[in-house]
Amino acid sequence: MASESSFDIVSKVDRQEVDNALNQTAREISQRFDFKNTGASIAWSGEKIELRADAEGRVLAVLDVFKDKLVKRGVSLKALDASEPQLSGKVHKISATVTEGISQENAKKVSKLIRDEGPKGVKAQIQGDELRVSSKSKDDLQTVMTLLKGQDFDFALQFTNYR
Repeated sequence: MASESSFDIVSKVDRQEVDNALNQTAREISQRFDFKNTGASIAWSGEKIELRADAEGRVLAVLDVFKDKLVKRGVSLKALDASEPQLSGKVHKISATVTEGISQENAKKVSKLIRDEGPKGVKAQIQGDELRVSSKSKDDLQTVMTLLKGQDFDFALQFTNYR
């Protein structure tokens, strides 16, 4: 009698890596010549990240530098949700958030995909903001991982607790 094997599908972001990327971006925009005297800055504002500059093009350039630093640190850009530049007085601002967890509707999409296109005998259960996928065959679980990696979801996926 074979025991069940399983893994979890999660959408998590290493907050320390995001913080490191933010600090590197702040250091770079303080040193770069094209950001001198533009009031460009990036900082945490509670749970949000606040980007500021005196021109719309400059604040978008700060966002590009931040995205570049996130990619270099291995953080998926799908987890970053940035607003459009907004004018506040003489300053342009972008507010960005880092999203974690899989929403119920996205979890249902992934679960339906596994049921429809995955191997038979594979079960997917929604557990809060993550999914547990289980099967008697480890090969079937590998097939499900390959299937999910081939899909283009609008959120980042990681696979954990493989046993």
